[in-house]
Order: sequence, then structure tokens, then C-alpha cells
Amino acid sequence: MPVAATKDYVGVPRDVAANFHGKQLVYVSWDRHLLFAAPFLLCVPPAMSFRELLDGPLAMLFQPDPDAAAIDWTQVEWLKSNQPWTPDFNRSLADNGIAHKDQIRLRTPGLNSLLPAA
Repeated sequence: MPVAATKDYVGVPRDVAANFHGKQLVYVSWDRHLLFAAPFLLCVPPAMSFRELLDGPLAMLFQPDPDAAAIDWTQVEWLKSNQPWTPDFNRSLADNGIAHKDQIRLRTPGLNSLLPAA
């Protein structure tokens, strides 16, 4: 059924970076690990180093997966904006080009135990 508006609708986005008090939203997903049905949404400071992201929030979130302890971070295949990408673990998220609401995906070849015959 069509809807007829009586006045112009003006949407006000509430998830802009300015509303997160110096932090930003970053989505992170682990491909071929069905224990996690959707990307994680993290609210982190852009000055956080990529290593701090891995050792802090991601380590805690990935812990329930049986493959988590076997991740060799030097062998992980990274994607940012669906393109292959290589992060600098010692630089900040901002220095790695990770902006508000970006999604990072990781693939761990050989660690796909929750997805049969990947």
C-alpha cells in the first residue's frame, strides 16, 4: 500500500562519528567460522594500535571458537572493503586507514573447523 507523506521527512543519522566521543565503530568478521553469525561491532578509539585490537577485544571475542588459540596472526589473510589488505600491527587504526564504520574481515587458512569442507 503506498504511503502519502503530509510533509517532507528529514532523517537525522545518529551513528555519525561525532556521536561516539572520540571513538569509532569498526566491524570485524572471521570468514568461515559459523560460531559467529554476524560481524562483531566494536566501539574503539582510532588511536588504538592494530595489535591492541587483536590482543584485547578480538582475543576475548574469538576465545569461544575452538580454532582461536591456533591462529597464527602472521598467516592471516585480511580484507578491508572486500579487498586484500595488510595491516601494520604496530600502527594505529587510523594510520592503517580504518575509519568509522569500516569492516575488516579475516581468513585463517587451515582453521575452518566449523565449516565442513571449505
